Amino acid sequence: MPSLGVPRSHWPVVAWIRLKLPPATAPLTLMGPPLPPDPPLEILEKNPVATDPRKRVYAFEQEVEWGIVRLIWDADDPELLEAELRAPVYGARVPKEQVREFWNAVKALIAPIGPLPVEGADPRP
Repeated sequence: MPSLGVPRSHWPVVAWIRLKLPPATAPLTLMGPPLPPDPPLEILEKNPVATDPRKRVYAFEQEVEWGIVRLIWDADDPELLEAELRAPVYGARVPKEQVREFWNAVKALIAPIGPLPVEGADPRP
């Protein structure tokens, strides 16, 4: 899973979750193309993509004691919300208890939206 935008940490992605968002209602426009959708969470901030400045990517990072939890949303794919766990773990799997804590941290961050179906994840708790 490629990471979009510029993360604050250069630690590797050791776990990720891809969540399916409910379809957003398209804004009504009288003339011209429809406006791009707004991010699904207020905590998401614009996160530039150095290779394509036209892309609208939003991200949020939260430090936890075992790494960084990062949420990413791409306006070009508005029905997916991705979460990454970045940690200084090289060449090994993340311990199961950290995976469970990562999933719980993501659930807490997406609480304003509600529970979302999981499209994919590695590793699953």
